[in-house]
Amino acid sequence: MTEKTTIKSPMPGIFYRQPDPDDPPFAEPGDTVEAGDTIGLVEVMKNFHDIEADSSGTISEFLVENEAEVEADQAIVEIE
Repeated sequence: MTEKTTIKSPMPGIFYRQPDPDDPPFAEPGDTVEAGDTIGLVEVMKNFHDIEADSSGTISEFLVENEAEVEADQAIVEIE
């Protein structure tokens, strides 16, 4: 059985899957990521904070939609 890791938002704000509306997403389900790779951003009062993978693996799913409001400690991505 594959172990899953959940990446959580460090703060409340708006979650973005891409750096700019015209750019491709940082990562898609099925993509392999390394620890430290940016997989999204959380915006708080016009400040953007990188959300990084804390372990290597494959993104199984995003648990929130692009541009959705997130709470502190809310699960946003699952990696296996």
